[in-house]
Parts: sequence; C-alpha cells; structure tokens
Amino acid sequence: MTDAQVLQIAGGALAVAAKLAVPLLGVSLVIGVAISLLQTITQIQEQSLTFVPKLIGVAVLVLLLGSWMIRELTTWVTALWRAIPTML
Repeated sequence: MTDAQVLQIAGGALAVAAKLAVPLLGVSLVIGVAISLLQTITQIQEQSLTFVPKLIGVAVLVLLLGSWMIRELTTWVTALWRAIPTML
C-alpha cells in the first residue's frame, strides 16, 4: 500500500463523513440561531431551551434521512472492501 492510496482512503473517509454530517449540523445551526434570537428578544436565558429543540430537530432529521445515510456509508465501505485486493 502506497502513501497515495492511504491519502486517497483518508480523503474518501473525510468526504463521506462531511457528506453525512452537514445536514445534521445545518439543522442544529438553524435551530440554534432561531432559539438564540428568541432568547434575545424575550430575555429568557435558559440552557435547556436551546438543547431540547436541537435534539428533537436532529432526531427528526435522522428519522427522515437515516436510510440515505446508511446507504451512503454502506456504499463507501463496500467499495473500500472490494478495493482491498488491488491495494497489495
């Protein structure tokens, strides 16, 4: 296995991780900004008020996109396992 192959595998892993994390982080960001804006307007500074809506939003997104996420990860891992014999 060469250095280029290791870098290619690591790059692929990072790309798949980013592809799977962006929707979850985006929903968490949007909900966090909305709740922060609401807290600023009403002057309510409660920590659980920011955590619970983010948790619910991410959970709903995982329910909606979970099958796609598993399919993407499975496709990448399957391709990696199939490429192992050619790496030796």
